[in-house]
Amino acid sequence: MIYADYNGSAPICGDVKEYLINRLEKGPYSNPNAIHHLGQKVLMGMENARFTCSKILGCKPGQILFNSGSTEGISHIFYSLLCGKLEEGKNVIITSGIEHSAVVKTAKYYEEKGFTLKVCPTLPNGVVNMEALEVYLNETPGNVALVSIMAANNETGVIQPYKDMAELCQKHDTPIFSDTTQLIGKADFSFEESGLDYAVLSGHKIGALTGTGLIMAKDLNNLKPFIIGGGQEKDLRGGTQNYLGNETMAVALNYFKDNSHKLEDLKIKREEFEAKIKEAFPTVVIMGEDAPRLASSTYISLPGIHGQAVQIELESEEIYVTTSSACSDNEPVTSKVLKSMGVTDDVGRGVVRISLGLCSPLDWYDKIFDTITRAYNKLGKIKSY
Repeated sequence: MIYADYNGSAPICGDVKEYLINRLEKGPYSNPNAIHHLGQKVLMGMENARFTCSKILGCKPGQILFNSGSTEGISHIFYSLLCGKLEEGKNVIITSGIEHSAVVKTAKYYEEKGFTLKVCPTLPNGVVNMEALEVYLNETPGNVALVSIMAANNETGVIQPYKDMAELCQKHDTPIFSDTTQLIGKADFSFEESGLDYAVLSGHKIGALTGTGLIMAKDLNNLKPFIIGGGQEKDLRGGTQNYLGNETMAVALNYFKDNSHKLEDLKIKREEFEAKIKEAFPTVVIMGEDAPRLASSTYISLPGIHGQAVQIELESEEIYVTTSSACSDNEPVTSKVLKSMGVTDDVGRGVVRISLGLCSPLDWYDKIFDTITRAYNKLGKIKSY
């Protein structure tokens, strides 16, 4: 079996599996907020995990808030920064056309509450138009409550100029949040060096347990309590912490730190794979090909051939990839990300996303190439009848 959907969710990391087996056998288990010895021991383990995460992510332990993942983090950040802002005259939200639905739907929710939503256009290579962002910031000086533009796209793998965005927002005294869900664990990242005010992580994207995550904030005091409860996580997120899950994030991030040198080999092998596909099928389109991309991602389309059909062919040989398509009456639809890049339906309906991880064998690309070549040849003949 070849699992090539790491952008969707990474398998549990081998180091995490080993850690969990030992952890479950040895314990301890307790409420980390209890004042007795076992509770304090569990709390110490969780705080050690917070320290490890902060060290690898380039922030301070006091800048990390543990939660259930990026979707919760996005909602928490929007809620904190937008609550009461309409009354202050800060009524503008700036985002982009390539955002994950967790950002899109949250931004639209606040638009319905009275905020003005401005969506930055995207260049054909999948990079957000920085000139447009500056225009939007200049159009409404002092009225922008939040800029929310992702760091790396989940479909194309295109890495955005998030540091430049942060610098621009700082000049306009505007808070900026970047959805770093796809970047962390697939590229080097330092919260301090990024200049961002807020960022998020989902544990399952890096090989930790599902249902784990965190917010990074320059100042956690700018966040408002999101889940009311017993005062956990500095009174910002009530509920007994998922201490085992939080520990696995530290283990997974450590694995990334120790193996990040493999990214270059992965990138070289991906580029070799893409070159072979283009040679075999000259009309193939690789989304974001001339933009900075995650080393592990390829988003590819052969015009006129449906991506779902390709996905089925690959799955028949136990190669698991995804498309961006949402189906309605079995009609594939071009994703909003590709539409924002100006991609036509003939290309957009044919996309297949191939995303691997640091621990993926490099020869998987050879097997994927052989299988996708057969699929394109087969489906191309069917189409011509």
